[in-house]
Amino acid sequence: MESMEMRRDAIVQLINEKGTVTFAQIKKEFPNVSEMTLRTDLKLLDEEKRILRVHGGAKSVQVIIGTDGFLNRKSVRNIPEKQAIARKALTLLRPDTTVFLDSGSTATVFARQIPDQSFLIYTTGLSCATELANLSNPTVMLPGGRLNRYSQSVFGFSAIKELERVHFDQAFLGVTGYHPSTGFSCGISDEAFLKQTAIRQSEKVVALMDSSKINVKCSFSFGTLSDVDIIVSDGKLPEEFLLECKRYGVEVL
Repeated sequence: MESMEMRRDAIVQLINEKGTVTFAQIKKEFPNVSEMTLRTDLKLLDEEKRILRVHGGAKSVQVIIGTDGFLNRKSVRNIPEKQAIARKALTLLRPDTTVFLDSGSTATVFARQIPDQSFLIYTTGLSCATELANLSNPTVMLPGGRLNRYSQSVFGFSAIKELERVHFDQAFLGVTGYHPSTGFSCGISDEAFLKQTAIRQSEKVVALMDSSKINVKCSFSFGTLSDVDIIVSDGKLPEEFLLECKRYGVEVL
C-alpha cells in the first residue's frame, strides 16, 4: 500500500513539475510499472482531482486553475509551514502603510494574523478579505475582476487597471512554483500579469513561499529573483536556492 501511495504521489509531483505530460513520459519515468497500473493510477488521481487527465496524458491542476489550486483542499495542507511563514511575514508589516496581499492559502493564514491596526490593504483573495473583515482599523479594498472560484480570488484586466493606480509600500505575493529556468510562476496568464503589476507598483516585494514550491514549473512566469526583495519561507529551502538568493541580494526569512 505504501509503495502504491508513494508512486501516485511521485506521479502527481512529476505532472506538477512539468505542467503537462504525455503518457509516454510517465511510462518512461516508471519503467517497472505496467501500463495498465499507470492508467489506473491516472484514473484515480483524476477522480481525486489531484491531476487532470487529457487525451494522451495528464495536466497539473495548478496549470488549470492558478495559484494554490483548490483553496479548500490546500488550506488543510502544510499548516505548520503556512503558520510559520505568516508569523515571519507579520514582522515586516508597518502601520499606516499601503499593502497588496495576494490570494491563496498561505496569504489567507497571513491575513488571519494581521493585527487590528491602520493599514490600507488591497487584496485579490476573497478568503483574505473575509479574514480581514473581522478587523476594525484596516481599510480593505477588493479590486474588481474575474472570479476564480477554485482559488477564491479575482484577476483579469479590471483588477490590473485598478492596481496600476496605487503605489504599494509592500506586496505580499503567493507563489505556485519556482524553477531556475522559469523563475516564479503560476497557472493563469492574467494572474501572472496581475502579479507583475503588483511588483511594478510596490516599493518592496515579499514572496510567501514554502519549500515545496522549489523546482516546480507552471505555465506562466511572473518574475525572477531580481524582482523580489524578501522571501518568507518555512526554513527548509535547499542550500543551492539560498545561495542563489544571496547572489541576487534577496533576504530570506
